[in-house]
Amino acid sequence: MLIKKIVSSLLILGCLAAAGCTNTVRGAGEDISAAGDAVQRSTK
Repeated sequence: MLIKKIVSSLLILGCLAAAGCTNTVRGAGEDISAAGDAVQRSTK
């Protein structure tokens, strides 16, 4: 029973970490594209 608890908690942590990483990458991509748009506007 203890091993099952450990494995399931590791799986849950892994899922949370993966979701957090994808959200961070997506957010960084949006920030970069927004900065690119701002640069294009200022150079026009």
